[in-house]
Amino acid sequence: MGDSIKINVSRMDFFYGGHQALYNVDMQIRKHWITALIGPSGCGKSTFLRALNRMNDLIPGVRLSGRVELDGIDVYSPSTDVIQLRRRVGMIFQRSNPFPMTIYDNVAYGVRVNGLTKNRAALDEIVERTLRGAALWEEVKDRLNKSAMGLSGGQQQRLCIARALAVEPEVLLMDEPASALDPISTAKIEELIYELKRDYTIVIVTHNMQQAARVSDETGFFLNGRLVEFSETRRLFTAPRNRETEDYITGRFG
Repeated sequence: MGDSIKINVSRMDFFYGGHQALYNVDMQIRKHWITALIGPSGCGKSTFLRALNRMNDLIPGVRLSGRVELDGIDVYSPSTDVIQLRRRVGMIFQRSNPFPMTIYDNVAYGVRVNGLTKNRAALDEIVERTLRGAALWEEVKDRLNKSAMGLSGGQQQRLCIARALAVEPEVLLMDEPASALDPISTAKIEELIYELKRDYTIVIVTHNMQQAARVSDETGFFLNGRLVEFSETRRLFTAPRNRETEDYITGRFG
């Protein structure tokens, strides 16, 4: 079982200045599984997600104790190359944030910045492969040199997924990736997430419990900065062990 764990979090406490946002969180995230994080707003799930690739480091005064291991290596060790870490553990945000440049250049951006190839033909191949991987190629192949800002919201979000995939990450962190989208675009993103787990380990924060139930293998329920319950998704939704979990998923609060 050990080798199937991609990220191991133990005894994580997290502080924004004097405010403690997470308390003693333990979680094992399995390779090529989709792990959903649910819970009311402000319960710590996005803070937890961003702690996995040190995105929170960008906020002044934050502090973490405990361990976060990626393939057994402590990501908070002083020797960690944070740029490299964020290449391996990519992030998709709630609001799609394409760069104000062409569709092609959006996808190629990380590849160029990381110096992954200087060869134009190789870059073309990466752009096509990742747009196909993000289920967007057929819709944009004739307008690669047009601005990404002309795409619909759902297409922009898939473009941001393609941009994350282009640098060949191992893990994708998704912070409410469909919350700003219409139902049809949401269904496309969910389908895409399900297909991507063949090649990637995915952790998704969602406020939509039906979405968590549809796409994930395991689900963690956060409340007031604590991981109340973590188990197989079907089990968590049908037979939660914890009263607070049951109250949340049946809509009695939150």
